[in-house]
Amino acid sequence: MAKKTSAEKEYTVEDKLSKMYELQTLVTEIDKIKTLRGELPLEVQDLEDEIAGLETRLHNYQSEIKEFDNSVTDQKNKIVDSTALIEKYKSQLDNVRNNREFDNLSKEIEFQGLEIEFSEKKIREFGEAINNKKEEIKTLSETLEGRKADLTQKRGELEEIVSETKQEEEKLREKAKKLEASIEPRLLTAFKRIRKGARNGLAVVYIQRDACGGCFNKIPPQKQMDIKLRKKIIVCEYCGRIMIDPELAGIEE
Repeated sequence: MAKKTSAEKEYTVEDKLSKMYELQTLVTEIDKIKTLRGELPLEVQDLEDEIAGLETRLHNYQSEIKEFDNSVTDQKNKIVDSTALIEKYKSQLDNVRNNREFDNLSKEIEFQGLEIEFSEKKIREFGEAINNKKEEIKTLSETLEGRKADLTQKRGELEEIVSETKQEEEKLREKAKKLEASIEPRLLTAFKRIRKGARNGLAVVYIQRDACGGCFNKIPPQKQMDIKLRKKIIVCEYCGRIMIDPELAGIEE
């Protein structure tokens, strides 16, 4: 019978536990790099979103000012039209034939005068609205510039940390990827599931002071003995983490 290739090699339980713990140490180092970056990626994203919102609001304010300017122009045109009508009606007063025509022309002149007053009032209101919007734009622009400065600073900090840790992280990820290929899919899936649900990202832990190294609940002596024998994969009944003995982790008791 032909010998099994390295890819087909059957690993013992001890081998499997050792490889999973080695994988755990690698991903823990990657987690530490992510922790070093801290909240910076989220802060950068939040600032980018906030700046986009401020720029949209600024654009809207500028559009509103244009609308107010157009409205002022409309009202000025109405004043010009009403003034022309008043002049026209006044000239017609000299040629009225009866009191009825005089009264009608007088009412038209009065009405156009009221129209002018109304337009002048609207122009003042639009002018106040434009001034208010300009003040809001000034405040908003100052806030926007401040946020952009913050973003530049945060991006610089993030890029500096990433540049310092990128090479190290890539090496760790490459090692982890190769190691994952040597772990049977069922165990790898379990490892990732446990790690995802663990608060500190630990899926494989060693016994510390007779307790689980993940949740620190006490482990019965018989179960500790089974763990030391390395004949089967044993998980903590409290937190579900895979447990190994300290010696396998390279820790002296």
